[in-house]
Amino acid sequence: MKLERIDLQRIKIPLRSPFETSMGVETHKECILVRTYSGAHVGFGESVAMDVPVYNEEDVDTVWYMLEKYLIPQLFTREIEHPDEVSRIFSWMRRNNMAKAALEGAVWDLYAKQQGLSLSQALGGSRAAIDVGVSIGIEPTVDKLLQRVEGFIRDGYKKIKVKIKPGFDVEPMRAIRQKFGPDVPLMADANSAYTLNDLEMLKELDEFGLIMIEQPLAHDDIIDHTALQRELKTPICLDESIHTVEDARKAIGLGSCQIINIKIGRVGGLTEAKRIHDLCQAHGVPVWCGGMLEAGIGRAHNIAIASLANFSIPGDTSPSNRYFAEDIVTPMIDFAKPGVLDVPTAPGIGFSINEAAIRSALVEHKSYFADRASTTTQIPNW
Repeated sequence: MKLERIDLQRIKIPLRSPFETSMGVETHKECILVRTYSGAHVGFGESVAMDVPVYNEEDVDTVWYMLEKYLIPQLFTREIEHPDEVSRIFSWMRRNNMAKAALEGAVWDLYAKQQGLSLSQALGGSRAAIDVGVSIGIEPTVDKLLQRVEGFIRDGYKKIKVKIKPGFDVEPMRAIRQKFGPDVPLMADANSAYTLNDLEMLKELDEFGLIMIEQPLAHDDIIDHTALQRELKTPICLDESIHTVEDARKAIGLGSCQIINIKIGRVGGLTEAKRIHDLCQAHGVPVWCGGMLEAGIGRAHNIAIASLANFSIPGDTSPSNRYFAEDIVTPMIDFAKPGVLDVPTAPGIGFSINEAAIRSALVEHKSYFADRASTTTQIPNW
């Protein structure tokens, strides 16, 4: 494919209710949408970077800058045979994975549409439907948390993930087990809130039969997690520590974790996500697809990657109405039956774009054209 035009759209959508983690409170979703044009087809991608750099080094502003200054001009200089090439083209740039993933995702969607394939088929997915879990933010009280858990169990979610932080960890896990019993698939997500000094408290979580505890220690660590995993019966899942297939290889080799959460934006795109999936599958390490409060385009990409065989644990790709009153795709993403999403079979992401919703949320829109790319910036030929 030869890309003729790329559009960036910055949008800001209110969340239906605030979402709190150990990193802070989110009240809205601000993100950048990417459209790639070639012939009669348009591909869609979505950046998952937050509006402040608390999850990784990126934010919405830096993603726009990197796309505009470096990544878009570089793609205009190439004819792409397959989306796998995009990650190689961008490999000279250190990190900025969420910027790379947003543009690469739009190329993947465009390619799938050109080939008449669903995005799942183009990636090698084998599932017609995926099980879905829910992520619950830090609630003001344990009683409020129990009300939320009860509602999500009633809705049929296949996994209950609860955000924890120092002072809100053992007590809420114990309360959930006491109220709902041992059979509820339950996990805790710490978002790097602890250190090895908290070992005795973290060992207390073993009594609750959790599926996993996600990223308990530092966001860039795989060494201390190795020491912690030796002390815990509960499997550790790594999230923020895994940015590449090499990170995954080292973590598995060291015994830093028993499960890996794959987020497309965190690892730089669908191609790297698939490589990590394949490596984990070869080593018998299960994976699942984490969420970043994506709007509908990003959510559709998550569904596609989660259709691969080794995504054996329910992910965080909830229906649209979990977070938004109106989504940017139509129909809004919803359960086919409780706790289950169908994998779209139409070409590309499998959803139509809700242009009215995008217009109402639009902050900025800019178009870039291939015939003007050479005057924009110089890209290192590495």
